[in-house]
Amino acid sequence: MDLGLKGKVAVILAASKGLGRGAAEALAAEGCNLAICARDEKALKETAAAIQKEYKVRVLYRPLDVADVEALTDFIIRTAKKFSTIDILVTNAGGPPVKSFDETNDQEWHQWFDITFMSVVRSISAVLPFMKKNNWGRIINITSISVKSPVEKLIYSNSLRMAVVGLAKSLSQELGAYGITVNNVAPGHHLTDGLERIIRKKVEAGMEREQVLLDWISHTPLQRLGKPEDLAGIITFLASEKAGFITGTTLQVDGGVYSGTL
Repeated sequence: MDLGLKGKVAVILAASKGLGRGAAEALAAEGCNLAICARDEKALKETAAAIQKEYKVRVLYRPLDVADVEALTDFIIRTAKKFSTIDILVTNAGGPPVKSFDETNDQEWHQWFDITFMSVVRSISAVLPFMKKNNWGRIINITSISVKSPVEKLIYSNSLRMAVVGLAKSLSQELGAYGITVNNVAPGHHLTDGLERIIRKKVEAGMEREQVLLDWISHTPLQRLGKPEDLAGIITFLASEKAGFITGTTLQVDGGVYSGTL
């Protein structure tokens, strides 16, 4: 199936590994040129080189923290200058720490508000002039299954990612006239560094690593944990021409863990 993505320009945040890298590789496989960023310069450089070699697309990369307003905005402006436009934005950021409400503090709330929510606001604001000019655009936010059902001791994620969902729904109504769609993907238990943080906390609490994994698998109807490519396939579809009539939605990619009907 031709998804109509060849030659499109995609910006993917936090793309050096995990879900972000999975999205970058899937879009590159469809012929998209990429602009990727992440905090780890070494991992980012290796990812960019690997994608260029494998998929023969152009890749711009820049190490930065998505909470850094100036660096993030400059990265997107430089991307537009290099490629002459921006068609697709995939927002992403490292997940907040594993904590209950009693373990939170004001400083961390502000820190994770900047990382989890304001990075989405700022990156969307930066790409919109180019998408509006083209009367075409795809904005896809990587959130978490926590927006469907709160996850134990992920109070920052449970709270702040809901703000991303509200933003996306509002923007889908405001931007539809420009041919721009805005959607969210909500991954469940995928084997990434983010999941490893949760595993470490459970091990520290006295659980065996293998038991933690088996418990998650046993509660997943598909009887396995997710892989980055499971989420990447949905992101690529939402970025495509085929998904042009889908906007304002949140799609869970969790192997069936979420038991709700909506």
